Amino acid sequence: MKTFAARVSEWQRVHGRHDLPWQQDRDPYRIWLSEIMLQQTQVATVLPYYARFVAAFPTVASLAAAPLDHVLAIWSGLGYYRRAHHLHAAANAVVRDHDGVFPRDAATLAALPGIGRSTAAAIAAFASDERGAILDGNVKRVLARHRGVDGWPGEPRVHAALWQIADALVPPNASDIRAYTQGLMDIGATICTRTRQQCAVCPIRDDCEARLTGRVAELPTPRPRKVLPQREVTVLMLERDGDVLLERRPVLGVWGGLWSLPELPRNADIASHVGIKLAMTPGELRRLPPLTHTFTHFALTMYPVRVQVARAPLDVRMPGVEWFARDAALAAAIPAPIRKLLQFSEAEFRLTG
Repeated sequence: MKTFAARVSEWQRVHGRHDLPWQQDRDPYRIWLSEIMLQQTQVATVLPYYARFVAAFPTVASLAAAPLDHVLAIWSGLGYYRRAHHLHAAANAVVRDHDGVFPRDAATLAALPGIGRSTAAAIAAFASDERGAILDGNVKRVLARHRGVDGWPGEPRVHAALWQIADALVPPNASDIRAYTQGLMDIGATICTRTRQQCAVCPIRDDCEARLTGRVAELPTPRPRKVLPQREVTVLMLERDGDVLLERRPVLGVWGGLWSLPELPRNADIASHVGIKLAMTPGELRRLPPLTHTFTHFALTMYPVRVQVARAPLDVRMPGVEWFARDAALAAAIPAPIRKLLQFSEAEFRLTG
């Protein structure tokens, strides 16, 4: 039987993905963008965002020179916004420390913000044929099944065991590393999926421990189930002459650095907040249907309230708070759920007059 790496590489050359936009050249900058975007995000979702991002920032120098707010606006909707912060920081580091030449070796790549061991190895493999193991989410599933590794991959013991396996399976020839690396990703994304696995066409099925023992559906062991915490907040849609008030969120935390609607505790006194903290005179208050958005670690239910501002000072007193024309607000760096609320508010306003 051929080696694991040989079977994966040969399968990829015939059946794998070859037409993705970041596969058309060996530019480490574009490969890096794709790898960061693909973290916890499917290819189909990434494709339009990748095209838009490359159009806005065709080089690492253009990304570094752009204001962070513009980067976040282009990223808006893709989620996990810390990735966009890291992209901007890494681009600046490349310009500052590497004369604007994007690194191609894993050791240098891993020193940049937001690039871990697996991502660095993938970029180096695709950009310069450097041999190294990868271990993203899909690859963890492939290896856990093939080697019959019990336990949740997020557990340190299991994670370390999977890295040992990944290191041992790297092909000896650098000429095979690109096909092997892409093949592992492709098998995990298209064949050895979480559900509806296609074992009959898998190139590594003959010695797959999970298939041979009837445990494909059991491995890898799922994350231990926990009750997802629930949070509730009131969000204010403060409107004045067609404009809407947005508030810059802290850099750290949920939706870090994005513009959002002012947020209050669920039972806070809205009129007092608007009058005292914002020095505005609230007019009509209209409660809109709540919207729930699920994050990795909790679920957030937002209760939007439209507030027509009867009187407001020329300048808002709070730092990081600005009036936006509605079209400008929708084009700004705002989270997808907030964009949905603003769009609903606009549609509701048009229907009710």
